[in-house]
Formats: sequence, C-alpha cells, structure tokens
Amino acid sequence: MTQREAIFPANRHALYEAHGYSAAIKSADLLFVSGQVGSRADGTPEPEFKRQVELAFENLSAVLAAAGCTFADIVDVTTFHTDPENQFGAIMEVKEQVFSQRPYPNWTAVGVNWLAGFDFEIKVIARIPAAA
Repeated sequence: MTQREAIFPANRHALYEAHGYSAAIKSADLLFVSGQVGSRADGTPEPEFKRQVELAFENLSAVLAAAGCTFADIVDVTTFHTDPENQFGAIMEVKEQVFSQRPYPNWTAVGVNWLAGFDFEIKVIARIPAAA
C-alpha cells in the first residue's frame, strides 16, 4: 500500500484548521493539492476578484514549494468559477503569467454556484521531481 503524507505550506492559512483538511497529499511521486482559494491569512476572501485569483495562485505556489514542486511540475488543473463568463478575462491574465510556456498542463474549468464566499478555486495534481 502506498503511503500518504500530508503537506502544508510554512505559513498555512486558517482554512485548513477551520475545515479539517490537508493542503496536499503526497503519494509516491504524485502531489494531490486541495482546492486553493484567494484567502487572506485569516481565511477570509479577498474581495477584489483579480487579486483573489492571484492569491489563490500564491497559496498554490506555497503548497507546491512545501513538497519541492513548482508550477512546471503540474500536470492537471481543475478550476471552479462562480461567474465564468464575466471572470474569464481576469483569470486568463493571471493564468498567462503563471503558465507562460508550453507544454501547458491540461485544464478543466467548472462553473459552480457556491465556493464558501470565494469566487475562484484551483486544485492540481503535480508530479514530484525525483530529487524531492
């Protein structure tokens, strides 16, 4: 049976404790990252949408780093959006900064009607580099 290891960033935000989940689970050479939102350190949503997306990516980056990964190690992305049609432009601006080179990870975007006060969430699967 493959062992699982919980991964948390150095400055983990309040949501992990409040809702009882791990930031990520390392299993063999794969990292399964829980949905990351644009939360401030106290767990509250950032009210400005583009900044909320940027914070979600910053939170994701911290979780990846805790496991020895970077955005380049991501193979699968799923994002959740409360208003995809109106949010798409801001999301693409941030996405293009983070994933600026090919090959891009595969990506699934899902429209939802509730994200616990947030408007954007991103979850990923990454391959952990051999040296990590």
